[in-house]
Amino acid sequence: MYRAGIVTLSDKGAAGEREDKSGAVIKEILESAGYEVVAQSLLPDEGEALKAELIRLSDQVQCDLVLTTGGTGFSRRDVTPEATMAVAERNAPGIAEAIRAYSMTVTKRAMLSRGVSVIRGGTLIINLPGSPKAVRESLEYVLDTLPHGLDILSGRGGECARN
Repeated sequence: MYRAGIVTLSDKGAAGEREDKSGAVIKEILESAGYEVVAQSLLPDEGEALKAELIRLSDQVQCDLVLTTGGTGFSRRDVTPEATMAVAERNAPGIAEAIRAYSMTVTKRAMLSRGVSVIRGGTLIINLPGSPKAVRESLEYVLDTLPHGLDILSGRGGECARN
């Protein structure tokens, strides 16, 4: 079983003005796939707060997987990719590229997503879009491939983990 953390970035959600539907979708999908959701947070679109939370989930909570939702667009307040890259030790661009490529088959607006995917220690961090519909489409598209990467990252499986 993989340990997962979920971070929703939303100024209105953090202020109690909007329900966190995207975080709930992520939790539902992860739990139905056998992941243990060990942490879930709702933060305003603040880079420093997100960096601190990503470091906490990776280094202290030791999540295998951290999924963020929101803050990946063009708004000046959308700083999720920058905060994520700031805590990264290694880039894992293929996941974000795959999400964008698949999402482009649904809507051309997917080209406006700036989400990234990175590794910090033994944790894979993936930025997902902010809408519940886009979160579901994106996560369901990549979810079946993630265990292989998580096993290699943790040293639990595959020849690649031993080299």
